[in-house]
Amino acid sequence: MDLSQCRLLVTPTSYAKHDPRLKTDLESVVAEVIYNPTGKPLDSGEVARLLPGIDGYIAGLDTIDRAALQSADRLKVIARYGTGVDNVDLEAARKKGVTVTNTPGANAVSVAELALALLLALARQIPEAAAAAHEGQWPRLAGTSLEGKTVGIIGLGAIGKQLARRLEGFDCRIVAHDPRADTEFAQLHHVELGALDEVLGQADFVSLSLPLTPETRSIVDSEFLAAMKPGAYLVNTARGEVVDENALFEALRSGHLRGAALDAFSAEPPDPNHPLLSLPQVLATPHLGAQTDGATNNMGWMALRDCLAVLRGDEPLHRVA
Repeated sequence: MDLSQCRLLVTPTSYAKHDPRLKTDLESVVAEVIYNPTGKPLDSGEVARLLPGIDGYIAGLDTIDRAALQSADRLKVIARYGTGVDNVDLEAARKKGVTVTNTPGANAVSVAELALALLLALARQIPEAAAAAHEGQWPRLAGTSLEGKTVGIIGLGAIGKQLARRLEGFDCRIVAHDPRADTEFAQLHHVELGALDEVLGQADFVSLSLPLTPETRSIVDSEFLAAMKPGAYLVNTARGEVVDENALFEALRSGHLRGAALDAFSAEPPDPNHPLLSLPQVLATPHLGAQTDGATNNMGWMALRDCLAVLRGDEPLHRVA
């Protein structure tokens, strides 16, 4: 296909935020680029209205379901700006002859850095301390040191590995559960692998680094939480849907868990009256994991290159379907 005749849809809200060449380079080789007109992830109807006449689609967290794809009359490729493809109906894309790619590992460092930051914020009560200092108070809040503690990582993929590498310098014990764990990595970085219940029962901090799949949806349920060590902390920088939020609320309200840091919710943004947001022991951030210059640049260039590769008739580097 002649790229100079192609029309592209680009919807990630952070695309080219830190590197304007992602826009200028793309615009220089294709006929037209249409950018997200809403400033937020698109729903199915919004996607459907924009897809007619589009050849390539660099997609953010939009809902790309069967209904959205029905209007795709020229679409050849959906290049996901990110790793997860749970919002894309892969079967519907296949039937349409649409290639789907993603950007594995592009945001792994940034998400791992946020997970570590949230661990430390919970352990040292940083939000509470900062708020008190701004109000003229000077409390001596009792923190928890990571040194000598056990940190459990659920999901030892790209993000989990980056978190493990960073935790090595804190002189803590690192345990992990992953059915497809890289045993060579675990041995090299002193990560103890174990069954899920074993990891949960030992860890003072549990960090979730799971993809959203049918198997992991609501995996953090009442049984999972009951298996956690009393007084432990939970950090979720994965998808909100991996957590049963009602069960988490009860585990926190009862005091079984000491605190939680959540970068993702099942519905985003969550309702201001969401029960979890009413708890002082919950630290919530607005899905910041991939919102760094490094992550957005990596995702942008990987998605751009695979999108153009498919349109040129070449094999993309990171095909999902």
